[in-house]
Amino acid sequence: MSEYKIDPSLDLLLERVVDVPREKVWAAWTQPELMVQWFTPAPWGTESVEIELRPGGLFKVVMKSPEGEIFDNDPGCVLEVVENQRLVWSSALLPGYRPVVASADAFLFSAIISMEDAPGGGTKYSALARHADVETCKRHEEMGFSSGWGSALDQLVAMVKSSG
Repeated sequence: MSEYKIDPSLDLLLERVVDVPREKVWAAWTQPELMVQWFTPAPWGTESVEIELRPGGLFKVVMKSPEGEIFDNDPGCVLEVVENQRLVWSSALLPGYRPVVASADAFLFSAIISMEDAPGGGTKYSALARHADVETCKRHEEMGFSSGWGSALDQLVAMVKSSG
């Protein structure tokens, strides 16, 4: 993440070294049939994922609450795809780079998921969530960014290890 200047009032960062290969982390982030298995922290679930791995492509996740309620999130836009290294997407843009018309309760941010080989093996994983204003960043943190994105990463690692 050193290529991105972090503003602690606007950005949330999760960094960890995980003991699975970078290529498997990439596959978990870019293959919908794998993403549905880990993306949403339990006891929630991921109902479906659509992702077009190209700049301007669709990034859409539908979540399911423990009570069975479906949360059909608005689609986002893929901004950057560097295989086995970085996936960038934003909820502030629709596919095709169409700007979102934000409502008062909109939750807009950009996500930069980075991975690199870690010294000694495994993957250095970084998830950076960038926000336009302090209030949205604070709201994301209060929603449980650190614990939620950390739990989702734990689920990703467990899925990769269980699949061999």
